[in-house]
Formats: sequence, C-alpha cells, structure tokens
Amino acid sequence: MAEEKKESTRFTTPVFRMSFPNLYVARKSGDDPDAKPKFGLSAIWTPANFTPREKDLWLKIMKELDAISRKDFGSPWKELPDNVRRGVRDGSAKSGLEGYGKGTRFANLTTQSRPGVITLAKEDIGPEHGNAELIYPGCYCRATVNVYSFGLKKGSKGKGVALGLFNVQKIKDGDRLDNRTAAKDDFDEELDSAWLDQEDSDFDNSDDTDGDDFE
Repeated sequence: MAEEKKESTRFTTPVFRMSFPNLYVARKSGDDPDAKPKFGLSAIWTPANFTPREKDLWLKIMKELDAISRKDFGSPWKELPDNVRRGVRDGSAKSGLEGYGKGTRFANLTTQSRPGVITLAKEDIGPEHGNAELIYPGCYCRATVNVYSFGLKKGSKGKGVALGLFNVQKIKDGDRLDNRTAAKDDFDEELDSAWLDQEDSDFDNSDDTDGDDFE
C-alpha cells in the first residue's frame, strides 16, 4: 500500500500590505529556464502594529519555519547559513523600495495554482468578474499559506524554506506603492466644449494654423 502523503499545515497570515501582485497570470521569475511559472505576491508586515491575535498568528508561522529548518537543514531558522533562504526577511534589505524598510518584514508568497482572491464580504475578485483593479500594490490583505522547504535534492540551484500561497482576502484600500493613479482621477480638467459640439469635418482640412504659434 502506498504511503499517504502528509498534508502541510495551513496558516492564516496577519494583515499585510501587498506589493508586486501577480495573482491572475502565472509568470517565471529569474533567469532559470527550468523554472515553472508561478502566481504570487510580496507581503509586507509591520510587526509593531500587530494586534494580540495577529501576534499569535505570526508566532505560529515562525514556529513552523523553525521546525522545518531544524528538520530539513539541521539548524534553527534564525541560524540558517547565508546560502539557505529563510522565507521571511527583514524589510531593511529592500529599504530603497516604497513600503519596505526598517521595522518591516516581508515574504514572497507563491503558488503554481491560481489562488482564490476575495473581498471582505467573500465576493470573488478577478478579471472574469470585472473587478481585478481592486487588487494593486499598496492594498491591505491577508492570506492562507503553508511553510515548506525546497532545494533538498542534489544539484538544486537554491535551497531554503518558503511560504506557499493558497488564497488571498482583500481587507481594505491603501495608498498605492507604484505611484499610479486611477484613470477617473486623472481627468478632472474641464474639456473644451468645441470637441463635443463640432462635427468631425469642422476639424479637417484646416490651413490657417500649422502649430507654429505654440512653440
């Protein structure tokens, strides 16, 4: 009888600020031609702002990271060597990017299967629902994840522990991290009424100006 595969423990994360969302189209990362396309996001936490319940959620994830680090790499999570990726990193490592920096922690959450994405009211979010714009860099979300190790086979190009992504729930809006604005906010300037009142022929074949007056 084949040995039953043990399911990994699923955790709910504390609320994080989303960066680099890639939840609807799987993409390859890096230059490895053998890498499989993945969905994912970067989650940015500020532990100092955690509620008591979020502290408990965070502690459970960190304990699992430590347990897997000890089991698969023979070392506590905090003492993993530099050539072993830790999954959760200090935000100071990306202090040049908006949203990261001192006092933050971040992790890249990835999956080969498209994650479910819902609102606080548990309504689906996605391009097929006409509301994919609800997800953007800077919004606040939480996710369900698991902890796993990788690169244990000989010849692997990298090894470490990581957080796998299952599903995402948007909690609230936040300032965008990519400095983009919504189209509806870009066009408050009043439109010249001539463009609405004139016929197309009124703007054709004009020879009384060639633009020289607008240097």
